[in-house]
Amino acid sequence: MEAFPFSTSQYPIPTTSTPLPLSSPIFSSKPFPSPTTSSSSSVFVCLKPPPDSNDPSNSSSLSGNQPRRPNKSLQTSNPSSRQNPLTPSKSNPLKKNPLNSSAYVTANNTNHSHSHSLTNKLWLTSKLSPPPPPPPPTSPPLRNRDEEETGSMENREIGSAESNDSDIDTLHPETRFRQEGKIFVGNLPNWVKKIEVTEFFRQFGPIENVILIKGHNNTEKNAGFGFVIYGGPTADRSAMKAVEFDGVEFHGRILTVKLDNGKRLKEKAEDRARWVEGDKGVEYRSKWHEERESSRKEFRKILETEPENWQAVVRSFERIKKPSRKEYGLMVKYYARRGDMHRARQTFESMRARGIEPSSHVYTSLIHAYAVGRDMEEALHCVRKMKEESIEMSLVTYSIIVGGFAKVGNADAADHWFNEAKERHPSLNAIIYGSIIYAHCQTRNMEKAEALVREMEEQGIDAPIDIYHTMMDGYTMIDNEEKCLIVFDRLKECGFTPSVVTYGCLINLYTKFIFQTGKVSEALEITRMMKMAGIKHNMKTYSMLINGFLKLKDWANAFAVFEDVSKEGLKPDVVLYNNIIRAFCGMGNMDRAVCIVMEMQKERHRPTTRTFMPIIHGFARAGEMRRALEIFDMMRRSGCIPTVHTYNALILGLVEKRQMEKAVGILDEMNLAGISPNEHTYTSIMHGYASLGDIGRAFEYFSKLKNEGLEVDVYTYEALLKACCKSGRMQSALAVTKEMSARKIPRNTFVYNILVDGWARRGDVWEAADLMQQMKKEGVQPDVHTYTSFINACSKAGDMMRATQIIQEMEASGIKPNVKTYTTVIHGWARGSLPEKALNCFEEMKASGLKPDKAVFHCLVTSLLSRATFAEAYIYNGLLSICREMVESDMTVDMGTAVHWSKCLRKIERSGGELTQILQKTFPPDWTSHSVFYSNSVDEASNAEIDDDDDHMYENSGDDGFGSDSDNVMSYSPWA
Repeated sequence: MEAFPFSTSQYPIPTTSTPLPLSSPIFSSKPFPSPTTSSSSSVFVCLKPPPDSNDPSNSSSLSGNQPRRPNKSLQTSNPSSRQNPLTPSKSNPLKKNPLNSSAYVTANNTNHSHSHSLTNKLWLTSKLSPPPPPPPPTSPPLRNRDEEETGSMENREIGSAESNDSDIDTLHPETRFRQEGKIFVGNLPNWVKKIEVTEFFRQFGPIENVILIKGHNNTEKNAGFGFVIYGGPTADRSAMKAVEFDGVEFHGRILTVKLDNGKRLKEKAEDRARWVEGDKGVEYRSKWHEERESSRKEFRKILETEPENWQAVVRSFERIKKPSRKEYGLMVKYYARRGDMHRARQTFESMRARGIEPSSHVYTSLIHAYAVGRDMEEALHCVRKMKEESIEMSLVTYSIIVGGFAKVGNADAADHWFNEAKERHPSLNAIIYGSIIYAHCQTRNMEKAEALVREMEEQGIDAPIDIYHTMMDGYTMIDNEEKCLIVFDRLKECGFTPSVVTYGCLINLYTKFIFQTGKVSEALEITRMMKMAGIKHNMKTYSMLINGFLKLKDWANAFAVFEDVSKEGLKPDVVLYNNIIRAFCGMGNMDRAVCIVMEMQKERHRPTTRTFMPIIHGFARAGEMRRALEIFDMMRRSGCIPTVHTYNALILGLVEKRQMEKAVGILDEMNLAGISPNEHTYTSIMHGYASLGDIGRAFEYFSKLKNEGLEVDVYTYEALLKACCKSGRMQSALAVTKEMSARKIPRNTFVYNILVDGWARRGDVWEAADLMQQMKKEGVQPDVHTYTSFINACSKAGDMMRATQIIQEMEASGIKPNVKTYTTVIHGWARGSLPEKALNCFEEMKASGLKPDKAVFHCLVTSLLSRATFAEAYIYNGLLSICREMVESDMTVDMGTAVHWSKCLRKIERSGGELTQILQKTFPPDWTSHSVFYSNSVDEASNAEIDDDDDHMYENSGDDGFGSDSDNVMSYSPWA
């Protein structure tokens, strides 16, 4: 029974310097202190009568240093209670029937409610202030006798009630577990719904709930049975009426209607009893629980040991009987890591269909699945659902959302959710900082990324090595070698050991941009550093090296790296195979590229559209459209669906061969196939017509591009400017530049190169000089093609002194002249009738380590032959030396050039000589020196051709010239 603290003036409370807490009792409720209780300043008084002094069981408790008890203890005035005190049972009360425990508690409370009425008054107030002292013992008043009689009568009633209950339990043991108003309904149709069952059984009384048991494999259908629970005061009577309709027909089925037999509650009570008793201290588990727990452990084991075997993971999950929220969450998380957002959503909805409400962790896993799949709209839809269901978003959820927007390149949205995370969570971690820093690095906003790193360090958060890698990758994107190396040094200073990812960032730095400046040795030095540190290359670093050599068109080193992959025992992946295919296509060995595709298929690698695009583009560029279409069909048979990029490869190859009719035909096939052209498609067509100087068709497709709502970028305007400059319509080119300024599209180096070349074609050196000044004011750095175009303008204007100054300015700014630059200067000196200057420029070019090409020889020999009749002897000797070099290089000129040179040779050596014999070795094989009729018939045409087009015959001969069409087209190639 309950005891209460009670203070008295007969036992003074010792005063101490430390006050007693409010919750500490002044008096104890136990009759005798336990052996483990130390002697304190408080005495305990019990409401129960003292034990009999003659009882030998209590004799031992009186011995020892026990506090003395008062002479008179507070006790009831009922003598019966003194004779038969209520002693608590020594057995475990939990082992009794939980439904009968309430009767036991009620009996105890009833027996003592009147005998200790002071307990109800002092239970709460005794904890706040000491109660008054007990009154002196007096004779019990009359009203106490009435209360005692009432209490004894209540005790007798309770006792009789308990005996009646025990009799009922003995006669009908299943009725004590039966739920009143609950009936069982069987043989229901599988398709029936709750509302239909409710409408049928509502005729017997008000229904509280209808429970239809769902099928295990198909949650949309029920298992064929359920329960109806009636409510209200007449629930039991309504259930009895419903049972009378057992065997009635319901939607073509004979229903089975029974009263609840209490089987469920009985099993729960038995399970509870077994659970409490246990088996040698081990918790009791039914067979169903054991099988379920075994399947759950097996599922987690497979999830940890075989995550790549998705079939085994799914099978182990399906074997779990009634998966819990934890198993569903693990499955959603597994699909999220694989990026399978559709199956993750299916598992999530299956969990909700079973009545399991998702938690914050399950929602976070689903959002992660959409973030990996780059579907941020659905991810935000899940966030709105979380807020509607009042589920708090954790810091992990915010980190996933910020990282998802970082992957799609939306730094503004990433900033929004990062700021919201700062408002909701007072302390952030390094993971969410890493995500927002990655977002700004991807958008090349390194100033913001540096500010975030500074903010993170000010808050005492140590940057992990992943953030160092992110910063190095960001500086690589903006081509900042200095800061990238600073981050690398700082990484080592902070105690981090560089990993293969760290060295991969440096290799990416030197292969992505720095390869263009000739820093091949730095990339190879990083490889040597990795070997010294004992770090081996992985497939990604090997792919970076091969990609860098491909940009330099260094096929030998690219294949050497591929051989190293085989020596290391690594199996090439799809990315590496694609790079090797690009190498073979760049070399022009298309058949070997097709063999690599077949080798991929043998190794069970599935080719992608990027695998076939270089091959299709190579065949189209070579004019072999039949082979290109065969590869196109091969791609379809391999399971690759043609995309707009595949069609762009076909169109790009035809444009480079200037077969515009076939290119437009491919464009029509795209529309028939239901594939909409994109910006690159129309830009390729515009470049093709620009190369032909057809400004009208170029503007026609420019209008189509804008009408279809596609994005107009700087590459589109490059095609328009090229068409205008090629056709000599510089005023239209100026109008295009004004439109670019209105759209706030900055002019890059390629745009200025086209404009300078356009004015150079017209010989307007002043306009070209103004463009050079404007280019420097806007902070656009001229390249070798810009200077070459400006030198061409000076040479056409006859201002060779200025052209010489431009070459000196190039060298001072660290830009070395190329073969095209020297060809332009040689052509300018030859145009000015200064062959000796042209020969000196030719010797300077060879001294700089450059190898003359066909355009240089053509320009130099043509200018010297036209003036060799009246030039000095050293001009003749120089011409002989140049002709010998041409023969040693196995160079052969075309028929028109041969006719023109033959005419000049007849003027110099009428009867033939050493120069004629040497120079004729470079003529075509079908050339006949005695074909007088042929030479006379083409003589006039060749004169006109040389006079008109000699200025530009060398422009399209090189791959790196400012007039090269292929470079401009490839600048926006879909796989470049």
